[in-house]
Amino acid sequence: MTSFQPTTDTDTQPSDDQELKALFQRLCQAWTDGDAAAYGACFTADCDYVSFDGTRAHGRESVVESHDKLFRGVLFGTALVGEIETIRYIANDVAVLHGNGSVLVAWRSKLPKRRLTRNTLVAVRGPEGWRFTAIHNGRIRPVRIPEPDSLPARFAHALVAAAAATGIGWARKA
Repeated sequence: MTSFQPTTDTDTQPSDDQELKALFQRLCQAWTDGDAAAYGACFTADCDYVSFDGTRAHGRESVVESHDKLFRGVLFGTALVGEIETIRYIANDVAVLHGNGSVLVAWRSKLPKRRLTRNTLVAVRGPEGWRFTAIHNGRIRPVRIPEPDSLPARFAHALVAAAAATGIGWARKA
């Protein structure tokens, strides 16, 4: 009877964290190579892909098709640069990753701040190893939340009261 031996840093098997980070780097490299098939291979066949502009693609074939057009067209010669910030396992074979990244065009050597995105990725482990099954990209453009007693907040309250008083919109008189 064999007993379970925990993995140590000296073992040659890569950790799940390393495998997930390597998957993200393969994703970036496939983009940089302009290889839509390799890019799509980082996803499950039934993946969901939400781009920074809110466009949604469902399924690997759709991701490959759209990225092939992009890589041969407006994103020709671009690089995808990014890194994983956090990995959280929600089950043995499911992880939620947050990363950041940006598309670097060939004529730039530095990433423009207005093009930075934060990515939420869901990865699942299957027979082929880890693959992304969902991704959502959003531009990093933080907006300061005004205090409840600030001028913008007081203005919002006044607009709601005016709408309710006149019966417009969904606001109704109390």
